[in-house]
Amino acid sequence: MFGFQYIKSSPSHYLMQFRDGRVVREGSGLSFFYFAPRSTLVQVPLSVVDLPFMFEETTRDFQAVTLQGGLSYRIARPAELAERLDFSLSAQGDYAAEDPERLPSRVLNAVKAQFRALLQGMDLAAVLQEGETLARAAHEALSASSTLRALGIEVVGLGLLAIKPTPDTARALEAPARERILQLADDATYLRRQAAIEQEQRIRESELRSELVVEQKQREVRETKAESERVLLERRQQLQQQELAGKVALEKQNAELVRQRAENTKCEAEAKAYATDRLVAALGTLDARSLQALTLGDASPETLLALGFQQLAENAAKIGEFNFSPDLLRQLAHARE
Repeated sequence: MFGFQYIKSSPSHYLMQFRDGRVVREGSGLSFFYFAPRSTLVQVPLSVVDLPFMFEETTRDFQAVTLQGGLSYRIARPAELAERLDFSLSAQGDYAAEDPERLPSRVLNAVKAQFRALLQGMDLAAVLQEGETLARAAHEALSASSTLRALGIEVVGLGLLAIKPTPDTARALEAPARERILQLADDATYLRRQAAIEQEQRIRESELRSELVVEQKQREVRETKAESERVLLERRQQLQQQELAGKVALEKQNAELVRQRAENTKCEAEAKAYATDRLVAALGTLDARSLQALTLGDASPETLLALGFQQLAENAAKIGEFNFSPDLLRQLAHARE
């Protein structure tokens, strides 16, 4: 009404009121009435802006590489930015110029320029291997960039998400790595096979050692058994020898006994022969009746009785009468029986 208007800014925006070319109000989160015909409002955002990027550059060895990442920045000195770019508001409340929309492009151009300068001093292999170092160097360079400092911009952070060569270059770079990986796989397979072979050899050696131990134990058992049989055989031989020696000694004793018996028998025979000779010589000096009397010394009663009857018969002419008693007849009858 009558040219007076009301404006209210958030804490994330820096608001400045110009009147007659001079700043009459400035700050973040302001709200006030102003006379529009004589006032110009400039509003600069203070919040952090995330600017993604992806562009292609060339390394020192003339290899194309694509960089993908993001830059975070904020306007730390809004007054300096307002002096160089038009952030004034129109009567409808939006920006009157296109500078606010072009600011990200300016920042992105600074990022590209800085990465181009860095990549011109690095080979592709170094770029691919040192992405973190490259991002740190770009962050430091952008923080010290005079272009961004003149616009009052402060770099909050910078990160590289991907560094990609061209597909052909990537395949060429992957070939040695692929070969190394395949070689590692082959080496791993070889090592596994070798380990399996060594394990099998160890198992076989263990089995052979076990077989050797068993064979040695069996040989010891056989040797012990053979030794026992040998000792037993020696003992049997000793016993047989002792038995044979005993038999030989017994035979010698028997032979000695037989010899002694023979000598004794000979001596007895000689003694009997001598006695017989002496007896015969003595008997040769005796008459018939003396010999008969000597002979009948050991005769039985019947024999004596018979001899008595014989003598009676020889002298029967001289005997007148002969009487037999009953006892004599009974004795003769018993002798006959």
